[in-house]
Amino acid sequence: MLVYPSAIDLSTVHLRHLSRVLAARRREIGSRWRRLTPRRQALLALAHLRSGDTYAQLAVGFGIGIATVYRYVREAIDVLAALAPTLNKAMVMARSKAYVILDGTVLPINRIAADRAYYSGKKRHHGMNVQVLTDPFGRLLWASPALPFATHDLTAAREHGIIDALGEAGLKCWADKAYQSAAENVRVPFKGRRLKRWQRRHNTTHAKIRCVGEQAMATLKSWRLLRKLRCSTNRITAIVKAVLTLHLAAASG
Repeated sequence: MLVYPSAIDLSTVHLRHLSRVLAARRREIGSRWRRLTPRRQALLALAHLRSGDTYAQLAVGFGIGIATVYRYVREAIDVLAALAPTLNKAMVMARSKAYVILDGTVLPINRIAADRAYYSGKKRHHGMNVQVLTDPFGRLLWASPALPFATHDLTAAREHGIIDALGEAGLKCWADKAYQSAAENVRVPFKGRRLKRWQRRHNTTHAKIRCVGEQAMATLKSWRLLRKLRCSTNRITAIVKAVLTLHLAAASG
């Protein structure tokens, strides 16, 4: 077997935060002994989330069984997901912003062709729809639960209660054409080919504002596990929430 040194492109803030959370979890459930310390378990989970290392690779690298790796990773994801901000909390944070940016992203998944609800004929692959809210600087504020790829962005936003929450909070929101007719406070570009000059100028300005939100999408997909998910679709929401928690912890720490 060949072994080589590797690294994870994360700061120690992520490791310290997850280590503290896992240590608190062990005290809560009264866990007396584990094969790995909270710090080593945190490192294992980060290697899986950030680098996309498989359970088999992690088992060899940390000298434990594959089943143990699965339990450790699942536990770390679940405790992080439980700490992710709710939509209401995100609205409280967003009230101090001039506006927010709403957009949807697709997380590719490994599914069979028969799973039509998860398949996009336009993109020609299976995936999950995740709605993302960012501040005017493109910093991630909130990520929604994952829905099948076939779900339209506006339908997803309404199902998650995003449109109603923005209206109740009195927040202005910039979004793309997929959110046409969402609400008065949701600003979208004009549709059509024969637009007037002022409408084209409006669309150009709108695009400059909204493109900043792409930074949040890049933040999510910098976690390699989210670039091609091979787990059950029931676990994807927890993974997204776990990544969100780690991102916010690092941003505030």
